[in-house]
Amino acid sequence: MVPEHLLVKGVDVDSKTRCRHYHSEKDIIAIKFKCCDTYYPCHLCHEETAGHKPLRWSKDEWNAKAVLCGECRNELTIIQYMNCQSVCPSCKSSFNPGCQTHYHLYFEG
Repeated sequence: MVPEHLLVKGVDVDSKTRCRHYHSEKDIIAIKFKCCDTYYPCHLCHEETAGHKPLRWSKDEWNAKAVLCGECRNELTIIQYMNCQSVCPSCKSSFNPGCQTHYHLYFEG
């Protein structure tokens, strides 16, 4: 059984955290939204299901565990995720490098 804090909410979420919006082989991360302390596969899932506006993680909070690898369920800090070159440091699975273009939606610069 997956611990409650590692459950991923969203739209059509599979066992590796892919969703209706992002479902390629490499779309295997989920982001914990600061506003609700809940993992979602993407900003669109949060928008469609959370019922509130998102809050972004401030730069001084980037040591928080807020990124989940959908392959091994390892939680990464934001800074670990940003520095991992789109590869999980735990299981070496590849993440979608295109996710970097969405950092501004989750993390303050």
